[in-house]
Amino acid sequence: MRIIEQRFAGSFRRSKVWFVAGAILATIPLSGCSTSVADLPIVGVPEGAPKRPKDPGAFPAVHDLPAPREQTALDPAEQARIESELAAARDRQAAAAAAANAASAPPGKK
Repeated sequence: MRIIEQRFAGSFRRSKVWFVAGAILATIPLSGCSTSVADLPIVGVPEGAPKRPKDPGAFPAVHDLPAPREQTALDPAEQARIESELAAARDRQAAAAAAANAASAPPGKK
């Protein structure tokens, strides 16, 4: 009975050592979250970098709603008119580009 207890005691000690070693190794990356590398005296800030403000400022107001618009949205007739003007401009540009390509192409190729 005593031999079994000694074997399990050694195994328990070994697992305890591994647990402590793992806990120590886990604190190394976690401690990096608490400090900025640029704040370390060895690394420092690069030359020409602007100085950091003493007050980092407040968080942006993400839940504030924007002010209401002064202009109303386009009515459907005005939107259709603008879309037709854009389509006509696109067609004119496509025709002009095709004419320019035809004029610059060698006479033997079509």
